[in-house]
Formats: sequence, structure tokens, C-alpha cells
Amino acid sequence: MDPSRERALLSSVDIFADLDERAVEDVLRAAHRRKVAKGETAFRQDEEAGAFYVLTSGRLKVTQVTAEGQQVVVRFIGPGEMFGCVAVFGGRCYPGTATAVEECRMIGFTKGTMQHLMERHARLAINTMSTIGGRLQDTQARLRELSTERVERRIAHALIRLAEQAGRPVASGIVFDFAISRQDVAEMSGTTLHTVSRTLSAWEEQGIVEGGRQKITIREPDALLAIAEDQPRPAR
Repeated sequence: MDPSRERALLSSVDIFADLDERAVEDVLRAAHRRKVAKGETAFRQDEEAGAFYVLTSGRLKVTQVTAEGQQVVVRFIGPGEMFGCVAVFGGRCYPGTATAVEECRMIGFTKGTMQHLMERHARLAINTMSTIGGRLQDTQARLRELSTERVERRIAHALIRLAEQAGRPVASGIVFDFAISRQDVAEMSGTTLHTVSRTLSAWEEQGIVEGGRQKITIREPDALLAIAEDQPRPAR
């Protein structure tokens, strides 16, 4: 990626926000670049967390396998997003596996590199603490959903998160520019493929979503949000 584009991309990532020019140059010099082919992994669950990354192009799916052997989709990562940082700064193993849905390019930072940079640039250290705190809050929210919400709300929340992370507004609603299966949605919402298929089929009949082969279009985002928040569906 062109250096000017790398600078622009890093400025949009929370951990690197509001750095002065000297700090940005230090960060770019310290980074390493990596390419991951479609179907390959950037890292695997339980590997030692040696580096975190900012995705510059492509799409990644982050999954976890539970102690019972069930796979859970944690999130999809798109360009400009950071992943692996909590594990690196926590000094632990990666909690999930990051698999390339399409060819990916990324900028990486080892723990030692970041420690050196944070010693030189206080703003970077402050941003890091804030970012990790935000990630932990997101995790707590996901756990609360899985333990307290009925399944239709969990499925709606999963689709809303996807829309926020990777949705593209079009005339017919919100679409995703990568393959997303009903099994992916099931693993994001902690339920079964059968339940997701039944729920999405009902929502298709109501005009809330539109399905296809590994494709989902959100036709009525407001209606989906109402389901997620357990509110009455908006009048048409």
C-alpha cells in the first residue's frame, strides 16, 4: 500500500488516532507488512499472541471453538479494523482463529514494538488503554445477549452488527460485499442452523430481509432494530 494511504488508514484506527507526524512516522517504520491468501489464517486459537494487525484490504472471519467443540463466529473484520490487540497486550494466547474470507493484506505490530512506541509517544499509550477497554465492553455486551435474550433478538443483533461492520447501503436496503451464510449467522448468535433458517424465512415473508446463496440483504433495517430491541415494529 502507498505510504500516504497507510497514513490515512492508520489515522482512522482508534489506537493510532490523533498522533503527531513524528509518531506516525515511527509507527510506520516499526510495522511489518503481511499478505494472507483466501482460506489461510492470520493466527489460530490458542497460539501465542505475538502480534496484532490492522487490515488494509480484504475480509477476515474470527471464530472460536468452545470447550464443547462448538464453533462460534466472533466477528468479521474489514479494511481499517484492528484485530488481535487484546490478546497481545494481555500477554496471552489468541482467543480465536482469524481466517481470510478473501485475500488480505495487513500491517502488523509485535508486543515489543508497541511497548517501545508507547514509551516514546504518550498519546499512543492512552489510546491503547481506551481501545482495550472498549473491546472488553463489547465482549460483555455479547455475553449478556447470549445469556439473557431470546433467540430472535440474538439473530437480529447479529445481523445489525454485521451491517455496522460491513454493510453497504443500496436502494433495496443493506447488503454485504462478501459471502455470509446462515451457518455464519447461527454461529454469531449462539443458536442452530435450523433456528436461523426458520427465523430468516419468516422475516423474508415479512419483507424484513431477503435471502440468497450465501447472501443476505436487510430490506427493513428499522424493523430489524425493533426486533433486536424488543420494540413494536415501525408502521410502514
